[in-house]
Amino acid sequence: MKNIIIWLLLIALVSCSDKSEVNYEISSVNLLKTVSYLSSKELQGRLGGSKEYFEAANFMAKEFAEIGLIPFNKNSYFQNLKVEYNQILPKAEFSLYKDRNFVKKYNLGKDYVFRGFSGAGDINAQVVFAGYGISIPEYDDYKNVDVKGKIVLAFKYNPSWNLEGVKWSSSLPREKARVALEHGAIGIMFVSFPNDEKPQEPIGSTMHGNGEQVNIPQIHINLPVANEFIEGSKYTLKELQTKIDSEKTSLSFALKSEAKIFVETEYVKEKVTVNVIGIYPGTDEKLKDEFVILGAHLDHVGGQSGEIYFPGANDNASGSAAVLEVARMFAKNELETKRSVMFVLFSNEESGLEGAEFLANNLGFDSNKVTAMLNMDCIAHGDSIQLGNGKSAPKLWELAKSIDSTNAKLTINGTWAGGGADASPFHEKGIPILYFVTKFSYTHLHCLTDKVETLNPKLYEGITNLAYLTTLKLAKGEYEREVIAERVK
Repeated sequence: MKNIIIWLLLIALVSCSDKSEVNYEISSVNLLKTVSYLSSKELQGRLGGSKEYFEAANFMAKEFAEIGLIPFNKNSYFQNLKVEYNQILPKAEFSLYKDRNFVKKYNLGKDYVFRGFSGAGDINAQVVFAGYGISIPEYDDYKNVDVKGKIVLAFKYNPSWNLEGVKWSSSLPREKARVALEHGAIGIMFVSFPNDEKPQEPIGSTMHGNGEQVNIPQIHINLPVANEFIEGSKYTLKELQTKIDSEKTSLSFALKSEAKIFVETEYVKEKVTVNVIGIYPGTDEKLKDEFVILGAHLDHVGGQSGEIYFPGANDNASGSAAVLEVARMFAKNELETKRSVMFVLFSNEESGLEGAEFLANNLGFDSNKVTAMLNMDCIAHGDSIQLGNGKSAPKLWELAKSIDSTNAKLTINGTWAGGGADASPFHEKGIPILYFVTKFSYTHLHCLTDKVETLNPKLYEGITNLAYLTTLKLAKGEYEREVIAERVK
């Protein structure tokens, strides 16, 4: 009852206010202030479900309360959900040995990182190169090699080529770690393709795939480190990839090196985390029960071993801060809208869109009442604005494009169909969505360098203003929900 009274009072306040004057404006100064806090060492990369994530969530919920948004869940801005959780604990080690003699210790964050769902272990064993780490009847990297009690070195991704009639299984780390464990391995090291034009450096990631926890150490190493383990073999790592790819046959063998890996983890199969949700109520008798959703994910990939953390300034403190700034624009300027606006900060995008999927399935009302969902992810680094999903929701896309023609004038024409990131679960329900992102946004993606200093303030302010103006037009009733042209299967 108290919640309803607050809602009605806010509606009355909005209805009686002067709507012509905008006193509060979006500023890159305010945006970057929020990003600086969310990406700070204090919050340790905002791993979904962690103590630091809840600090970030509480901070944003307090901001929602301060500007007068209505709590989504009775008297709480939190929507609880349960997720798989894994934390890399202090005192990790990864070292190279030759003939059981210590050679060198590697640096966490520079030479290697643990996969987000690495298992625990204290191991010192011979390393075996196992190609792509695949084991199926038609192609088996484990067929002619013994990995029992050993550590596997494998390419992180699946081949770019296919065998006739064969569909590769998941290339996600959990699947490759499971296969290694089933063959007796006690650890696995992933390496990016050496033949790529720009091979991927080790990155922080909690995207691991479905299934049970594979309790063996799992690390991503860089190419120089991998080459030190390969040293003394008949082939270089580049030659190995070239030979396997050209002949489409496995080539696995034991290396003349050993690895020591020590890692402790805190694993929880089901840990509580939260989406943060506030409502700005509409005032139209017919349309106030319809919603425009503006969302971004608050989580990132956390830290490791107490030594490093992934700041996630662009990914996605930038989107989260923008959601808050747009909410401030509505609330501080007491804007009158016909439809209600739901401001959402999602948990666990990084591990598989879990927060967004949970909300999409637990709105508390018919999803047909959602006019559109706008998502912001990685919106502050780069040089221009891209609006995704325009081929699935062309009317919504054209609306936003027309707004930008008189706003930042930074939006490019390229778009796509089929949702994207946290917008995908809503797209799958037939809800028109628009994905706000910047072009060339991923320079520092999941790296230790994704810091506030790398952001483009002018671009950031422009895309946030565009998201605000688009949300406002939708909330004022200047768009009717369209039937989307294509859905994700």
